[in-house]
Amino acid sequence: MALNFNQFAAEANSFMKEYTRELNIDGDIDKGGRILSSILHGLREVISTEESLQLIAQFPMFLKAVYVNRWSSHQKKRIKNMTEFIDLIRQFDGKTSIYDFESDEIAENHIITTFFKLRKYVSLGELEDIRTELPKELKSMIYHNVMF
Repeated sequence: MALNFNQFAAEANSFMKEYTRELNIDGDIDKGGRILSSILHGLREVISTEESLQLIAQFPMFLKAVYVNRWSSHQKKRIKNMTEFIDLIRQFDGKTSIYDFESDEIAENHIITTFFKLRKYVSLGELEDIRTELPKELKSMIYHNVMF
């Protein structure tokens, strides 16, 4: 099987262009990449390894790369609410989180947009499986904004 890296790059660039437009940061690929990476890394921390593997099986190559970047081991974190999830993704974003996730409202909008964009690749069944492992507020947000 030949790998077509140009195709992977083109698909990633197209996704990021749409993603930054929908985040209202049109064209800021660096910021969009930090936001996407932080949210995906936060998600992988709160779902089981089994669900992570099932999720990334449905991702295109470029999203798989983002998801597994710096993933060495897994100790599932217990997140009780949306605020704790936002705090977790801010930790992954580091110093730029003040700029990327300016307020909880903006962070929630970024999370909704990210899950909505992932819906293009992830089946409803897998979203439902992931939903069962999330805190109540995040479950509700996914159900109302992404699944239907």
